[in-house]
Amino acid sequence: MTIDYLKVPTVALGTWAWGDSGETGDGYFGSSLTQAGLEELVEKAFTAGFTLWDTAAVYGMGRSETVLGKVLERYARGDYQLSTKFTPQAAGTSDDPVADMLEQSLARLGTDYVDFYWIHNPADVARWTPHLIALLKSGKVKHVGVSNHNLNEIKLANQVLGEAGFRVEAIQNHYSLLYRRSEQAGILDYCRNQGIPFFAYMVLEQGALTGRYSPENPLPKGSSRAEAYNGMLPRLKALADKLASIGRKQGAAAPDVATAWAIAKGTTPIIGVTKPHHVEGLIRASSLTLTGDDIAELEALADAADVNTRGWWEEEM
Repeated sequence: MTIDYLKVPTVALGTWAWGDSGETGDGYFGSSLTQAGLEELVEKAFTAGFTLWDTAAVYGMGRSETVLGKVLERYARGDYQLSTKFTPQAAGTSDDPVADMLEQSLARLGTDYVDFYWIHNPADVARWTPHLIALLKSGKVKHVGVSNHNLNEIKLANQVLGEAGFRVEAIQNHYSLLYRRSEQAGILDYCRNQGIPFFAYMVLEQGALTGRYSPENPLPKGSSRAEAYNGMLPRLKALADKLASIGRKQGAAAPDVATAWAIAKGTTPIIGVTKPHHVEGLIRASSLTLTGDDIAELEALADAADVNTRGWWEEEM
């Protein structure tokens, strides 16, 4: 299980919002999804070459994994990668809660292995990380990573796995123009030095950086993301305008540019997709070229917005 065998894509596909029930107020995103729409999205993603799907047991408490497993069942398992997570805060009380949560995820996803398995939140690194070793040896997990861990926790996890001949093979943290703590804390440098891929989630800040939303057109009422972001939308206007301006010069849109920024920073963005046209944006983002001046100006505008988008589940990096 070495980094050499990892297939790391330019962009990964996020299914956090697939855990929403579709009922207003019952879901983080306020998304209303249909089986037919998701099947069309998946077909478009495969055609474009996007085949890494990221989910978690706690996204809709199993709904995201169940829906994802259903829409992928007509594809050959070797043609796509699955990424899911163990969340310590939702662990059971058996002798091996990590293995138990994995088995439940495998059943919902309709598979006998996952390509990536993550410790979702640190909680107790020394306690939970060793459980990954048996799963790697079993073949039910091909590669392991840690998510929402700070640098010291990443190093400790690496040490624990290293004693058994394995290693942390990927990092997944919140990273966007508005939230660059992993960069400021030295995690991106550590990943580069160790040859560890860094997966960036919430690159579009749950839609707040897409240019679609504004004080006049806020995020869906009753959703958790509306509560988190609607109050800061006026401060994001200058940044959103710049993202759109850079995009227009290359036939792209604001979210494409925000995604291209994450790629330019050496990360693999995990972009939430709920509609077929989102795949078209990822195709554009993968081919965009941002200059050093573009990146510097975007980051300066992001800093000037002076907002803190750290999630309630995240510790300080």
